[in-house]
Amino acid sequence: MPVRQLCVIAGLLWLSLGGAPWLAAQRAQAAPDRPPATDIPAAAEPSYPDLAANDEPTPRINGPRVVGTTPRREFIYRIPATGAPPLTYAVTNLPAGLTLDAATGVIRGKVEKEGATPVVITVRNRYGAARATLRIIAGKNKLALTPPMGWNSWNVWGTTVSDEKIRAAAEALERTGLAACGYRYVCVDDGWQGRRGPDGVMQPNERFPDMKALGDFLHARGLLFGIYTSPGPFTCGRYVGSWRREEDDARLYASWGADYLKHDWCSYEGIARQKTPAALQQPYAVMRAALDKTDRDIVYAICQYGLGEVWTWARDPAIRGNLWRTTGDIEDTWASVSEIGFRHSPLALFAGPGGWNDPDMLVVGAVGWGAQTRPTRLTPDEQITHMTLWALLAAPLMLGCDLTQLNEFTRRLLTNPEVIAIDQDELGEAATRRDAAADGTEVWARPLADGRLAVGLFNRSEDRQTVTAKWSDLGLTGRHAVRDVWQRRDVGAFDRLFAALVPPHGARLVVIGGRRPAVPPRRKVPSPSQPLPSQSP
Repeated sequence: MPVRQLCVIAGLLWLSLGGAPWLAAQRAQAAPDRPPATDIPAAAEPSYPDLAANDEPTPRINGPRVVGTTPRREFIYRIPATGAPPLTYAVTNLPAGLTLDAATGVIRGKVEKEGATPVVITVRNRYGAARATLRIIAGKNKLALTPPMGWNSWNVWGTTVSDEKIRAAAEALERTGLAACGYRYVCVDDGWQGRRGPDGVMQPNERFPDMKALGDFLHARGLLFGIYTSPGPFTCGRYVGSWRREEDDARLYASWGADYLKHDWCSYEGIARQKTPAALQQPYAVMRAALDKTDRDIVYAICQYGLGEVWTWARDPAIRGNLWRTTGDIEDTWASVSEIGFRHSPLALFAGPGGWNDPDMLVVGAVGWGAQTRPTRLTPDEQITHMTLWALLAAPLMLGCDLTQLNEFTRRLLTNPEVIAIDQDELGEAATRRDAAADGTEVWARPLADGRLAVGLFNRSEDRQTVTAKWSDLGLTGRHAVRDVWQRRDVGAFDRLFAALVPPHGARLVVIGGRRPAVPPRRKVPSPSQPLPSQSP
């Protein structure tokens, strides 16, 4: 992995109307207060005084409204639901071959045949009931119909990861309510590998005494198991890779119950010295063929940092990646997050159900890339921008923090059900930049399956700015309702535009329009040969 340069980002004081003491303490960084702006229109909304707590006692069903599987392969789905415990779960119209545990909300089994089944889910507690319809689609190549959500060990533990730390992360997903919001993949990144035995089978190192038992531990909780390798002889951490052992390794991962594979370029750099399209694609086609020979659904994450415009070929039938890294590794700095996130507008048309642009993991909370952890260097406003932009981009939401140190700000940031619903929207259409001004402000928007627009108002500058979303830039006319997503409140109805005061490096996230029943149209995803549009940062 590239060496992380050390730098100190001075915090910016969030000029808000107040807020909880724990939030104010995080925001009171070293930078002095800026004088109040005098040219803010009276119609502008103030910057966030607080984030919604997301802890109401009434039941709520979160996460995606569609999930895919292959007939006659193991299917595990933990219904993501929040509310005061105990919760009880009920379903109607489950596909043949599946059963529900009414106490845990975990659906298991093997769907017997192809087809799309609308399953009505009901979650109850002493405060009431919530209902939602989940479409279970069984067929060939139906994985990752919405962006994967979960946790990965790399950004916090680096190569010091262990069985104990993975189990602690899984337990923390449950304890903190993250699993109840839809975070379900628990991924072991680099550092688990030991040596190959005389038969060529990879043996985990001493920190992972029993990978099959670890997979069983996760599956018992309704969580899914992710694993990591490289197409080269060595991984980025200099552990043994899968070079010329792809079929052995894919078979091994399937025997452990792996549900997700991150395949990281690393030392293959020395093999593919000529970066021709064929050379870039070859190792990922080889592993795809190996995965296809197993009898298990495994989400395929291609990690090669955007080489050769991977988004243009990752969906090729010989590769069928479910997500693909678009850039180099992210760092917990504003420069890194903004450079990576804001370059994705031209890539939006390549994302959609079954395959997603991956701008890398979230760098919020406590990170470290090794044995010692520390708080992220992003300010609270920068973290809000990070999560806002990733949700609009329909990006995988893979956490990279120490979940055992989750503070209240980070918990609220990661558990907002309306933010998650935008990311997981079944239409799967990623946001594009609709307006960019010389003062560093930008407006991005993505259409949602229910007919509304999710709109991000961003301030990339060093000063407070009013950011204006104009109906003409959004393709809207008339009067429309606006809802603030981070505060989970209706703001009002507006004509022609919506303006908001946004702090430096900050963001506002709103949805515009009224809900209306809609069947998500089939989106035409570009063929692997379609050229990439010109790109601007």
